[in-house]
Amino acid sequence: QVQLVESGGGSVQSGGSLTLSCAASGLTYSNMCMGWFRQAPGKGREGVATISARGDKTYYADSVKGRFTISRDNAKNMLFLQLNNLKPEDTAIYYCATSMNWCFAISKLRPPSAGYWGQGTQVTVSS
Repeated sequence: QVQLVESGGGSVQSGGSLTLSCAASGLTYSNMCMGWFRQAPGKGREGVATISARGDKTYYADSVKGRFTISRDNAKNMLFLQLNNLKPEDTAIYYCATSMNWCFAISKLRPPSAGYWGQGTQVTVSS
């Protein structure tokens, strides 16, 4: 059974930082492309950052480039998202996700249509 469990969310002031983590189990993690997505109140889910299976390719939404960094530890089945210089518009629930045969779509930050999602972790940024 595949499980993705996010942690690390919280409430910070504008300009602050957070590190999100996603623990994966039940899959061959080192073979899977991974991604972070977010959903703000009243908005649809959007791609934030994605990473290739080996971690050598990363992609970011324009709105977070230069502020967020995605990384992974394949030895520990972990995915990370470092969030720096946070802004109120970054307030959202952040999800990690993956799917089989999905790597072709990660450059476009396209969420997996049929895949695995964590329960989400809330990030709230106040001005």
